[in-house]
Formats: sequence, C-alpha cells, structure tokens
Amino acid sequence: MSATIHNGQQLVTPAAVQLDGLFGQMLAANRSGRLSHFIVDEDSPSISIFGQAHKQQNQEGDWYGEHAGKWLSATARAVAQGGQPQLEANLRRVADWLISQQDADGYLGNYAADRRFTVPQPPKPESWNGEPALRTWDIWTHSYLILGFLETWRALGDDSYLQAARRIADLCWQALESGIDITTLGNHHGMSATVLLDPAADLYLVTGEPRYLALAEKILKQANANPRLALLDKGIAGEDAAFIATGKAYQLSWNLVGLAKLYKATGKHDYRIAIDNLWHNIRAQHLTLGGGPWGGVAHRSREVFNAPRTFFPQAYVETCSVLAWMQLNRELLAITGHARYAEELERTAYNDLLAAMAPNGEDWCYYTFPNGKRVHTTYWRCCKSSGAMAVEELPQVAYGVAADGGLRVNLYGPGQATLSQAEAGAVTLQQHTRYPFDGQVTLRVSPERNATFSVGLRIPAWAEDARIQVNGITVPVQPGDDGFVQILREWKAGDLVNLRLPMQPQLQRAANINVQESRAPDGSPVAQEVLRWEYVGLTYGPLVYATGLIDGFKTDETVRLPHGDPSKWLQVGEDRGEGATVTMQLDCRAPLVFEPYYRCGGREHGAWRLSWLSLAPS
Repeated sequence: MSATIHNGQQLVTPAAVQLDGLFGQMLAANRSGRLSHFIVDEDSPSISIFGQAHKQQNQEGDWYGEHAGKWLSATARAVAQGGQPQLEANLRRVADWLISQQDADGYLGNYAADRRFTVPQPPKPESWNGEPALRTWDIWTHSYLILGFLETWRALGDDSYLQAARRIADLCWQALESGIDITTLGNHHGMSATVLLDPAADLYLVTGEPRYLALAEKILKQANANPRLALLDKGIAGEDAAFIATGKAYQLSWNLVGLAKLYKATGKHDYRIAIDNLWHNIRAQHLTLGGGPWGGVAHRSREVFNAPRTFFPQAYVETCSVLAWMQLNRELLAITGHARYAEELERTAYNDLLAAMAPNGEDWCYYTFPNGKRVHTTYWRCCKSSGAMAVEELPQVAYGVAADGGLRVNLYGPGQATLSQAEAGAVTLQQHTRYPFDGQVTLRVSPERNATFSVGLRIPAWAEDARIQVNGITVPVQPGDDGFVQILREWKAGDLVNLRLPMQPQLQRAANINVQESRAPDGSPVAQEVLRWEYVGLTYGPLVYATGLIDGFKTDETVRLPHGDPSKWLQVGEDRGEGATVTMQLDCRAPLVFEPYYRCGGREHGAWRLSWLSLAPS
C-alpha cells in the first residue's frame, strides 16, 4: 500500500541484476567473507544470545542483538540474487531458530523480563545523550529483526517470516498503546528507538494493515513531541541536522529512512518537506568528499554531525552512518526518480563504503578518516554488519524503471540487468566499461521486442563535456526533469549507446571557518571572521584520491599551489588496471603521488591515507 508517486522509480529485484567490476568484487567478498563466517547457525555467538536460557538472565543493556537482523537482511538480499545455496541454507536455519525462540507475546529480544521495552521505567534526570532510565537497545534490536524477517520473507517466500515480523510489530503497538513513550526507550533523546518508524512503515507498505500505519504515525507523533528531537517540526523549519537531538548521524539518517517510507505510504506534504530540507542540509554541510556522513569535532560523541562550517580532516565517518545515508538515498530515488540520489549512492559506494571494506570481505573499519590511519575493527563491532548490509544495497539500486516505463541506469560499472518494460517485454541492459577508472561506457540495449521507450543516462556532476552516441549518431546531452538524459526512440536488439564522460583531476576546496557574531550597542549585527583554515583535496572522475604519509612519516603537509592551469602541474600516470595515479608537482617540495582513496596504502590495516592538504595562508 502506498500513496501515488508520479515521478518515482521502481527499483529492481536483486535477481535481475549482475554487477561486475569493483561492485561485483565487493559483493563476492561480502558473501564469501562476513556473510558466510560471522553467522552460520544458532550456535553463532551473535545468534545464541537470543536463546531462552541466555535472555532470561540478561540484565546487560547493550546493542549486540542488532547483528541478527542486519545479517538476515544482508544475507536474504544475497540469496535473492541467486547462486548461494549454502547461504540460503544458513539463512533458513538461523531464521527458523530465531522464530522458535519468539515468545508467545511476540517478544524476540535478548533481555530479561524486567528489562524489556514492554515494562515502563521511571524517569531519570536528562543527560546530554538523552539516555533512558535503564540502558536499552531493545526496540533497536527488534527494528532490525523486523527488517531482517521481511527481507527473508521476500527472498524465501515463507509466510512464517512475515508473521514473525508482524508479531514483533504488534507487541510494539501494544506497548505504545499502553502509554509508553517511545522516546523513553532509546538514547539520543529517543532516536535510537524511534528508528522503529522504518520497519513499521515498511510493514504497512507490505501488508496494507492499518495498525502498522497507525504505529508509524504514533512513533512520529511522539518523536515530534519530544522537544530535544522534534523531528518533523525541526525538519520543516530547516534546522541543521547537527541540532536535532544530539545530531547522531546514524540514528538521524535512519529516522529519515523511516520518514521517507511513511511519506510513500501517505503522501503527506509535510513529511516530504522535512526529508528534503534535511537531505539538502546533510548533502551541503555534513558529508566528506567520499560521500559519508561525518562528525567527531568538538563534541563528546565521535559520531554526531559537526556544527555547520566546521571542517577537520581528521574527523570520523562511521560505517553505520554510511549504510543509513545510502538507504535514505535509495528511498528518495524510489520516491522521486531523480538522478541526484543515484549520484550520491555511487559516490558513497565507490569511496567511503569501499574504503571501509577490506578485500577479504571479512574485515571492516569502524571509522574511516579523510586523513588518518586505516583500522580494521574487532569481531562484534556494529559497523562490520552495517558495511555488509550496505554492500547488498547495490544490486537493487543500480538500475530502475521510471514511472513512465522508461529504463534508468543509476550506477555505472560493468554488469547487466534484465528489466521488464510494458511494450518491449524483457529488456537487457549490458554495460561494458572500466568505470570508475575510465569514463567510457558502452551500453548494449536488447529488448525482447522492438518498442519505443526511454533509456535514461546520468551525467555525473564532475563530468564536463559529456558525449552520447546511439549506434554512432550523436544525441543531445540534455538532462530531463529527473536529471537523466532520456534517450527516447524505438529500440531493437543490439542497439549500442556510447557514453563518454571525460575524466581529469579536479581540485576540491574546503575550509574550517569560525565567525564571531554579536550585536553593537545600537542593535545592529556584528560578524567577524576569526578563524579560517583552508584545505585542498583531489578527485579524478567519481573517485576521491589520497596520498600516504608525507615523506614517509608526516601526517600532514601545508602546500602552496602553483599558479596557472592545474593541468600543467597535475599529471595523470599509468593505469595498471585499478586506477591511474595522479602526481602533484609543487614548487615548494618534492612531487606528491595520489591514488584512489579506497586502495591508498594497499587496503592494509594500519595504512595511512591523507586526502586533504592544508593550504598556506594567502
């Protein structure tokens, strides 16, 4: 059930897509690594904590239960793409065992009876973190379980998984109907519990059951009534993301995913205004060059959005927030069909997501740093499961079907998809390209029947003088209302589209600025800039570039850039199959050699990556 969305895009099922190249490598490593080893059965440590014997005596209040739902979600997506018999067997075994541990009332967490979200707790004095009376991640864990069971149901088709998800949601509904305020059940002024908005809205979209829509609306109402959070009102008012609750990047982004799904269900204009305002704010103020939400400057929590105009190259990108940001762009791509959201998905995936992932698919960085050391985190850390989940987002967002029946290429990279088109039947789109290392993309269009429809190509913001030819004939590069260049023609099997996206090194500027604001005696505003540190970074096509430790030992460098055309002192080197190097020739010091950020330092634990250089004062 959903409101009518006129300009949206239907994302495709994983089974319809095959991704090769870097994305294909990420998927293969994910499935042979984290998904195959972290959880295999009921004895896996992150699953056994749901056993009755353990949970009946568990008085701890931590978040470890989230791994179950995350693994279910990611593994179900992998299974849905096909060719994963062992993962499918593991998925069914784990999901069935979890259901066997579900209580009669629907509870499927890992807390003792007196610590559960269904038991009202006395209020406590407010803390900076907005923590509940008893530390709890019970609603958080159940939110991921609902999403995990929904994905398992989609992949395996067994209604028992859908029923397990519904029973959890029914228990949540009963708890809130009893008078419990959901913002008392999670930290960050309730945001760690109001994430239930996402699975509640998802359940309504799947089942059409009015109770789940009422649950989602109640969650939003309570979230908005909390003055520290006030999610809807602050979003509509254009508040900066850093000043909503604690500004926790992961939780806030996940709340926005839920609000986007609720908008899909209701079409309420206020929801869309709030989402759009916060998306644009995060996009403009709170992303790294690699597309990840970041924080960690001058705040007691490392994982909150930085204050506006705050820039610090050693700040943090939490991989969990990368997942939630990608999911938000997935939802907005589906709602609007606009290319800007595909652009953000691609930028984040090729840079901050890939930069956090080790080649073995097993190890992940909890944090990535634009300037800092690569550190693979430990077994239990949340970000290892979030990273695995984010990788499995890629197949369904790579291609889409527009509301008018046109086909869209959202992500560039080798591979193919077979999409259904009303007039043409099954249409295979096959990309031949070395993208993201090269901007030449050849797209073979093979419809089942000759038919007239549009194929939409995205022109990245970095690509100047892009060119498109169809069967050797040049077509205008004029993006439509959805941001895609829509090639409308009669297509026949074997038609070739050649897309040329010229790549050249581009300098990126950033600054850490502090402006002292006050008023004069007559009441007029006074503003004085008292701090400005300027930085320069480097991109090449869709990839962020970085260098290692300066001179082999220094963690930063201040440079004075040469005058004149940068193409004279930025030299593209040899590409040996995984991206060319770029050498920066400087007057003040020996040349600096840059390579793609994700592989800088060889993707080894302990490797340093520096993507920003401090600029000398002018």
